[in-house]
Amino acid sequence: MARPRTHDDALRTRLLEVASRTTSERGEAGVTVRSVAAEAGTSPSAVYALFGSREKLLTAVTVEGFRRFGEHLAAVAHTEDPLEDLRALGRAYRASALADPHFYRVMFDRVVEPEHDTAEAPHPSGRTGPEEGGGSSTERNTFDVLRDAVARALPEAAYERVEAVAIGLWGLAHGLVSLELAGRLEGDPETRARRYAETMGVLGPLLAAD
Repeated sequence: MARPRTHDDALRTRLLEVASRTTSERGEAGVTVRSVAAEAGTSPSAVYALFGSREKLLTAVTVEGFRRFGEHLAAVAHTEDPLEDLRALGRAYRASALADPHFYRVMFDRVVEPEHDTAEAPHPSGRTGPEEGGGSSTERNTFDVLRDAVARALPEAAYERVEAVAIGLWGLAHGLVSLELAGRLEGDPETRARRYAETMGVLGPLLAAD
């Protein structure tokens, strides 16, 4: 049976927005189908029609967060300067987190089991599907974007070295962004953006050094 026309993509997005904000602010325990539906201006039956259950709604929030995150990273062009490409990825990372702070918090606080991960994040190589290693395929694909950029910047480095540098850069960016979202970094938006770029510029090369 086709779902009602009122249960469209716009409503699905609105429900995800509400659920992400609620989860971010109150934790998963504060999310109920009834409360999310009421805040989104719809009925609990619409939530079930679109997602199937509360648990699948929460999973969809995380997957949507990584999808949006992946779009920001995939939009960074490859140039002849791999170091500048890495800097551009760092800026895209921060831009994504600031654009969708609730999704950003949820997608790193809540683990999506691989069997529930049905949406693929964009990847510059066009790859989709589960990746080897831990994490969901959306999470692995977004990490692959960073790892591939590091590999281009360190063409002579062994795989293990590239992986270690990529994880270090990810941790650095995540830590800085998390501090900013928590209101721990002073200054206006322009000042915070400059400090982020300066810190990444100073510490990033140290992580990549032998």
